[in-house]
Amino acid sequence: MADSSLSLRPGRTRPGCNYYWRLVMTAVSFTLFSVGGLLLSLTWFNLLLLVQRDKHRRRQMARRSIAWSFRCFLRFCRLVGVYDYRIEGTEQLQRDRGCLIVANHPSLIDYVMIASVLPEMDCLVKADLQRNFFLRGVIRAADYLINSEADTLLPDSQQRLARGETILIFPEGTRTRYGESLKLQRGAANIAVRAGCDLRVIHITCTQRMLDKQSRWYQIPPVKPLFTVRVASRIDSQSFCENHEDAQPLAARRLTRHLEQALVPENKL
Repeated sequence: MADSSLSLRPGRTRPGCNYYWRLVMTAVSFTLFSVGGLLLSLTWFNLLLLVQRDKHRRRQMARRSIAWSFRCFLRFCRLVGVYDYRIEGTEQLQRDRGCLIVANHPSLIDYVMIASVLPEMDCLVKADLQRNFFLRGVIRAADYLINSEADTLLPDSQQRLARGETILIFPEGTRTRYGESLKLQRGAANIAVRAGCDLRVIHITCTQRMLDKQSRWYQIPPVKPLFTVRVASRIDSQSFCENHEDAQPLAARRLTRHLEQALVPENKL
């Protein structure tokens, strides 16, 4: 992996014009993302509250709007050279119904890339994001599940999965720390086992270090990175269950251990 630091070492050339162009455009893209989220909340989502009284229809329209804005954002970043990206297996992913989508979480834009091709996808988000001035309106309009609502999280998840919705969960709970192995929480496995649903595995990789847990937004790589989202296997959660009293807790532990291997991208095995 390339070192994103600006410090020069013996034999290392000074960053060129392309580097500084990408640095400026990275700042512009972050500003656009934040301001775009705020504008959607203040204008379009408030308009939806006035013109669309049906809650489920309003939520559907809000999520489609979010997916459209994400596609525009990703294309802008590609156009100005901040990064490139590709999503493999989109059609297969769009056919999935009533399942959890589980992915590794190497960067800040993982959710953006997946949501851009799934206009009606649900998502389990961190409670802290509800206090984010730019994003809280988006989360409210999309009616995403909140990970701190322990009493209602499981029944709400079961209800939405039963309706055929897909829910995106990053089982690590936060972005992967560079150079460390995956450490998963049991939330995704618990929901899958108790809801009796399948899990769709997604692998996310990047050719350079960018927007990871230990990097600031301005620590960009020396060359333009390529993000790849690859749709992988589908897992039957019920194959981990046994017929005895402690079946579900044991099944969740076994499924979590399995996911710790299944979520590792092939080029990192």
